[in-house]
Parts: sequence; C-alpha cells; structure tokens
Amino acid sequence: MSQVCRCKLRFCRYGECPTDPIRRHLLYRSVAAHLGAIFIDADALEPLYRQLCFAIRDAILGARLRPGQRLPATRSFSRDLGLSRNTVVSAFDQLLAEGYIEGRTGAGTYVSTTLPEELLNARATGKTSRPAKIQRRGPSKRGTYLSSISGRGSTRTSAFSPGIPELAEFPFEEWARLLGRKWRDPPRSFLVGNDPLGLAPLREAIASYLGAARAVQCDSNQVIIVSGAQQAIDLTAHVLIDPGASVWMEEPGFQGMRGALLAAGAELAAVPVDNEGISVSEGERVAPDARLACVSPSHQYPLGVTMTLGRRLVFLEWASRADAFILKDDYDSEYRYRGRPLAALQGLDEEGRVIYVGTMSKVMFPGLRIGYMVIPDDLVDAFRSIRVLIDSHPSSVAQAALADFISEGFLSAHIRRMRALYSTRQATLIELVRQELGGFLKLTPKDAGMHLLAELPRGLDDTQLPQKLCSAGVQAPPLSAFYDKTPSRSGFLLGYAGFGETEMTNATRTLAQIIPKT
Repeated sequence: MSQVCRCKLRFCRYGECPTDPIRRHLLYRSVAAHLGAIFIDADALEPLYRQLCFAIRDAILGARLRPGQRLPATRSFSRDLGLSRNTVVSAFDQLLAEGYIEGRTGAGTYVSTTLPEELLNARATGKTSRPAKIQRRGPSKRGTYLSSISGRGSTRTSAFSPGIPELAEFPFEEWARLLGRKWRDPPRSFLVGNDPLGLAPLREAIASYLGAARAVQCDSNQVIIVSGAQQAIDLTAHVLIDPGASVWMEEPGFQGMRGALLAAGAELAAVPVDNEGISVSEGERVAPDARLACVSPSHQYPLGVTMTLGRRLVFLEWASRADAFILKDDYDSEYRYRGRPLAALQGLDEEGRVIYVGTMSKVMFPGLRIGYMVIPDDLVDAFRSIRVLIDSHPSSVAQAALADFISEGFLSAHIRRMRALYSTRQATLIELVRQELGGFLKLTPKDAGMHLLAELPRGLDDTQLPQKLCSAGVQAPPLSAFYDKTPSRSGFLLGYAGFGETEMTNATRTLAQIIPKT
C-alpha cells in the first residue's frame, strides 16, 4: 500500500522511512535484489544523484552487481526509487564517465566487463595502489644547491620574528573601503591586465611619496611595481647580470637576496660590513670586476648598521670608476626614531648607477605582496621587456587601492603612528633583556629599523640554540645563518615591531631560561 513519506523524495511506495528524523529513503524490491538497501538522505549536502551514484558504485565494487549484468532502465529505476528520471540519468552518466557501467546500443545499460583496476584494488586492500618507482633524473646541480641553502621558510610569527609589523594597528577599515570602491565599478583594465611597469596612478603616488619622504629623485616612468624585494632583485639580475658575473653581497647579508642572485647564476663575492657599512676597499680586493653591488645602507640587514655619508660617497665613486650598478634595498627605512635621515643613496647618484628597491610589506602587511623599484631612465625599456617575460604585475585592484591609500594620506599617517609605537617597543625590549639576561646578551639601541641584534659573548656558538628556542615558541634567527663564510660574530635577531609587551616579556624569559643553560 502506497502512502506519503516525509523523506521529501516525492512519493515513497514502500512504507514510511524507518528513520524519519534523519529522513532517509530505503529501497527494497527488484533493485534491492542486487543492490541491497540504498540509503538516500534528502537533507544531506551531497546531491541526490551523487548519493545514488555512490550506492551503485559500492554495489559494483562489493560484487553485488557482477560485470556484464544489466541494470534497470532509467525510467523504471527512477519510478522504483521515487526520484526524478534526471537524477538517475545524472548518476548513470557519472558512472559511465568513471568506467563502471557501459551502454550498449539498443540493449540497455550494463556493468562494465572491465572495471577500474586501481579502485578495485583499493577497495579490496584498503590501500591505494602505487606504480613502481620510476627512475628519472632529479634537479640540476644548481637546483640541488639552491634547495640546500633555501630552507622551507616559516609562516610562524611568534616573538621575535624579524620584519613583522604590528598588524592590529593597521587601518583595515579604510583599506577595505578603498578596495570595495575599486571593485564596485572596476575598469576593464583591472580585469584584463595593465602596463607591465604597474598601474600608472600607483607609480605616480610612489614617486611623489619617495620624493617627499626619502629624497629619491625620480618620476613615475622610472617606477616599477613588483611583488616584493626578491622579485626586484631577480628582475635586476636578469637585466644586468650574465651567468658567472661577479656581484658584491654584504657579509652577513639578507638570505633572500643571496638566493635570488644565486638563482640568476651570479658569482657572489662576500664583502664584509663594518661600522660604516659595506667595505668598498675589501670589495675591490675580492671582486674588482664586479658588475653589481647589493646593499641595505639605511639599516643594514641583519647588523642594523647605517652607512655613513662618507662611505656612501666612496661607494658611488667606485660604481662610477668600475662602471657598475648598485642595488639599494630600503626595506624598513620609514622607521627612523632619532636624528635626521641621511640622504638616500639614489638621491646622491648623478650617473644613474643606483637601483632603489622598497616594499609595502613592512609598513602595511606582508600578505599584500606589493613592492616597488626605481630604475635609471636609460634602463626602463630593458626592465619593461624582461618584466613581460617573467610575469605581468600584482593585482590591479590592490594597486589601485594602494594608490588611493597613499594619495589620501593614510600611509603617511600610519607610518607616523607606527614610528612612535616601534620606538617605544625597542626601548621595552632593551629593558626586558637587561632585566632577564643582564649583560649576557649585548643589545645596542639603533636609530632605525624593526629589529635589534643581540650578540652573544665571544666564543659562544649560536647554531645550537634556534631549534630549542623554536620548540619553546620563540622565533629568533641566529646571526650565523646570514653569513656565507665562517661567522665572525654570533647572536640572534630580535624583532620587536609586531609584538606587545606581554608577548616580548614571555619570549625574553624563555631566552633567559634556554640561552645561559645551553
């Protein structure tokens, strides 16, 4: 006797659902002779046709339906199940695509005589079959070497991770409003692409900002928008460096810069950094024919040294004499706490020798992935052409929002607030280290930056500590990791910008527990 079933499957001909709260539909009868009970949940997120498909596939894999066995016609199948014929047809189509069933012209639908062996094996053993290991060539020698020095990177941002800004203080409401404004009526150029140099309004805003804040002399045609400092370095290497060419690299120096240069085939010359910046005389001694020198003169990474004006002038004289270029990574120069900023190296350059690189990761948030570079006029065409070969540009909408963020004054206001906050946090960190570790760690105040170098007493090794600190929830990169040759100093980088007093206090106490004991 047929009656209405509350399972929502139109009409149930075989009685009420036995588990009505779950609203399942059970089928017994002709199909059940082969399939067993089919459970279909009308309230499940899984579409009905997929539930039916899975039920039939299980019956095939469980040998309840044999290879070559004929299946009921879709009309009778749908009538028996109380489902629409389209649902059954969709299930059959999926099974046909997967190779479980086959259609025979004028004869109906049958279980495939040859079933997918991998799935049968997985069903029988509970394991996925794997092909035998294939012997093939691996990475190149250069690929193997680059992999060995790269590391896997880390997404952890616990204290004292360097270079992490204070994200809680960022004006996300204004940023979201600017993004939304661009998305409401985006021009076609946002959707199909833009100038490989980057969005014109953003380049104009950055040129204006750099002129006012950093005394960088440029116009918007010299600005290129990139996804970050490493892409800027990579692009520069592609334009200026032939494989095997000598490049000066600060020792110790930024690992990302070293990796990008090595990946481009450069021959790196480790040039030591003293209290005035990179040693030009030592650079001329170890690599007199260098084509490029890569430096971070405003706040050297990782030592925190600021290149003196005298050294900057000597550096530029060398570039002119050697017909070389200088790549300046100005990664966190916005944060200067005392004294007047020194003139930008690019602003002192009269021959077009300096390539200026900056990033928004430190002043806004790392995930934005927008940086910029300022290049000499006569290199613009070459950079544009090679940029097209590598990629196009970051998100046009993000670029447009950033242009407004700068031009409407939000960036400058945010930097002013963070400059005051980070200055206070640097003082806090120095006091915490003094209290918890006394004179065991040498921590020297700096006029700029987002991290401090904590030096260990001479003779102590910093390579045994990072794993212990990491296990204790503290991210403090060892100074030795930034050397290409044997380290002459040891210690840790302590980032303070993105961490409040409580977090820094706990991390400092962890340092005090682990370092002296080790």
